Amino acid sequence: MATLLVASPLAAHAQSSVVLYGRLDGGFQYLNHVSNGNGSTSTSWSAEGGDWGTSMLGFKGTEDLGGGLAALFRLETALQLMNGTTGGGRLFSRRAYAALDSQQWGQVQAGRNLFIDSDGVWEFDPFVQEAFSSASLVRGRNWQQTSNNVEYHSPVIDGFDVQGQYAFGNQPNGFNNGAAGEFGRSDGIMLSYHSKLFDLRGIYDELRDNNGQMTNIFTSSREYVAAANVYIEKWKIQGAYSHFQAPDTPAGLADSANYYWLGATYTVNQAWAVTAAGFYVDIGDGGGDAQHDPGGHATLYELGATYNLSKRTFLYGTVAFVDNSKQSNLSLLANPREGTGSTSPLQGESQTGAYVGILHQF
Repeated sequence: MATLLVASPLAAHAQSSVVLYGRLDGGFQYLNHVSNGNGSTSTSWSAEGGDWGTSMLGFKGTEDLGGGLAALFRLETALQLMNGTTGGGRLFSRRAYAALDSQQWGQVQAGRNLFIDSDGVWEFDPFVQEAFSSASLVRGRNWQQTSNNVEYHSPVIDGFDVQGQYAFGNQPNGFNNGAAGEFGRSDGIMLSYHSKLFDLRGIYDELRDNNGQMTNIFTSSREYVAAANVYIEKWKIQGAYSHFQAPDTPAGLADSANYYWLGATYTVNQAWAVTAAGFYVDIGDGGGDAQHDPGGHATLYELGATYNLSKRTFLYGTVAFVDNSKQSNLSLLANPREGTGSTSPLQGESQTGAYVGILHQF
């Protein structure tokens, strides 16, 4: 009874809610020309989770503090549907933050979150950062997460809004440094405009390695992004340009790249949608090693479709082909150039892949 008496005045002034949400994605994948480390290649057939979108489980909540102010939180982890593990060995691998949101002044939050370009690029990617997508030809540079973030999201004013993110390295031995296995100090700013006819977005960001440097165009670098969506009846047309610079790259290795894509989605009806896109990366002059891609270029062609079984469940299918120049070995999957987890072909070799699956949201 005493607990109820204490809680009642608070309940009269604040309303709160907590929501459990997530999605589950599973299917089958085919990939050819995967280098097996002995100078030849193999074909891979596998059961995979997360080809269309990362499986995840999350909790989010809000408390109305009155006067247009609210307290928020979000906890979200990636899931691997095929073996039941969580992403990266973390309890909450994708997001873990608390925030204050003001209708007048915007939102300030602190914690772990998607890096700003990951949060900003997927909306302009025709394949919404699927396994084969805008992340592929940049080896996952645009779908990272960072810890120790402080972020600001402005309110939307006449269609415009601004988002800024600053990730501290949190190390006493160097302001730019990060812990082992983590990124160093990283930051970015994003300006967006949304309307019924088109969307525009510009991003500038810096992603540092744990030594506080930008040493690899696809793992720790400076990035500039310009992107647009255009809506014409049943068509959604999407395109973007990105430029990468890694000024601390060892001498003689490639330290810049330009990246372009263009695609379109046609919504046939409430059930069917079809997407086609092309992605092209041009890596600047310079050599390569086990971690650094050399100068060269690659083009990825992709076609996919979704079929809605309900508002929360759909089937999907995607096929893709990547054509590498003679020095490049970029894969359809966004993973390292060599070593554990790499699906790269041999230098100069093409690669074909496909996947089908089902995704359910709750």
